[in-house]
Amino acid sequence: MSDPQQPSFQPRLPPCDHRPAGYDGPSKEEVLALRRSYLTPGLITYYRDPLMIVEGSMQYLWDETGKRYLDAFAGIVTVSVGHCHPAIAERVRDQIGKLQHTTTIYLHPTIGLFGKALAEHMPSESDLSVTYFTNSGSEANEVALLMAREHTGRNEIIALRNAYHGGTSATMGLTAVGTWKFKSNPPANVKHAPVPYCYRCPYGLNYPACGLKCAHDVENVIRYETSGEPAAFIAETIQGVGGAVTPPAGYFQIVYDIVRKYGGLCIADEVQAGFVRTGEHYWGFQNWDVVPDMVTMAKGIGNGAPLAACTTTPAIAATMKNRVHFNTFGGNPISMTQGLATLEVIDREGIQENVKSVGASLKERLLALQERQPLIGEVRGLGLMLGVELVRDRKTKEPATKEAGDVLELCKERGLLLGKGGLFGNVLRIKPPMCLTTDDADFLVDCLDEVLTTMKQLN
Repeated sequence: MSDPQQPSFQPRLPPCDHRPAGYDGPSKEEVLALRRSYLTPGLITYYRDPLMIVEGSMQYLWDETGKRYLDAFAGIVTVSVGHCHPAIAERVRDQIGKLQHTTTIYLHPTIGLFGKALAEHMPSESDLSVTYFTNSGSEANEVALLMAREHTGRNEIIALRNAYHGGTSATMGLTAVGTWKFKSNPPANVKHAPVPYCYRCPYGLNYPACGLKCAHDVENVIRYETSGEPAAFIAETIQGVGGAVTPPAGYFQIVYDIVRKYGGLCIADEVQAGFVRTGEHYWGFQNWDVVPDMVTMAKGIGNGAPLAACTTTPAIAATMKNRVHFNTFGGNPISMTQGLATLEVIDREGIQENVKSVGASLKERLLALQERQPLIGEVRGLGLMLGVELVRDRKTKEPATKEAGDVLELCKERGLLLGKGGLFGNVLRIKPPMCLTTDDADFLVDCLDEVLTTMKQLN
């Protein structure tokens, strides 16, 4: 009988032409010591033995020993078209040699060109054409809240349970995942509506017989928990940190209609779902046949650059003229160059079509894997924004939190880096660079299959 700890089959990473330069910096132990002594202990690491990454190329990463990994988490969806994409790197190097910083009180061509390109990628039927650039998604959401409140003259915001919108004071108030917010920072003028989480329906109902009760209950939140005059409703079009929670068809149409009936604005948080991540469309909200009043974006917008934005209509944007509002580094030439180059790569290299085809193949294989791996309770998501929820029992849906952590560790040993999230920390988050190939996707599923089989044998 074979030893279950030594599986007879272990998937291998697809071939890669890139040869890492080799690392000759401080040792991993020295880096850990520096971190413990001089950096905040609030910085978390993912693995029991922290991973040290020193080089990247497209969908792959290398540690200090030269070991290669398939990055299936993309730095939490931040790397959109590939680590150190050569076309983007070349454009940024050229810009650094010319001008590294100038504030928006002076003119520079790239910020206007990038704003124009974003407007051209919005739905043609929308008036979403004016952009405010920031450095992070948290800042972009802050700007959206500010504009919504100034434009409507109201203060109250509706967000969703299980949501994540950032790490600043106001956006932590929007966030409803308990471990991502501090007790000393309660939400100000924010109410949370039920989440459209069909696998764990808050009402114990089934879609579509539920009649989308979660959507209609947004009206109850407005009527009974607020003044009845919301400034805005904000939601991720697919919840990211919350575990790739994907709303049912019709949900956003109902909610947007309700919010607008009461005079509120609708904000689509596209920080993780935007820039063709879902495959079928450029923006996540387009999957639900709605057009928001504001779109916030970050992470994949700049393929790793500290860059974010809020795009809205001219009428809403005009409220920012009421006072002086300034962002020192928002719109700087380096970030603008990287953002514009990233957008051009998405268009030129057919990234959306790749996401659509490879994502469909990957999800199909994950659904097949669910049939033979009882630890998988649900596979969900769109394109290359997928979630695999692990449960100890499919009937009770008891979260397999420890098991999810074990899967991450065992996958890392085999050269696969995954994410983890969800309210219970039991959802595998699969959000790789969008240059992922079918061979990479096959390795990912084969590796996950082998790991789950090994865990089953050990138990």
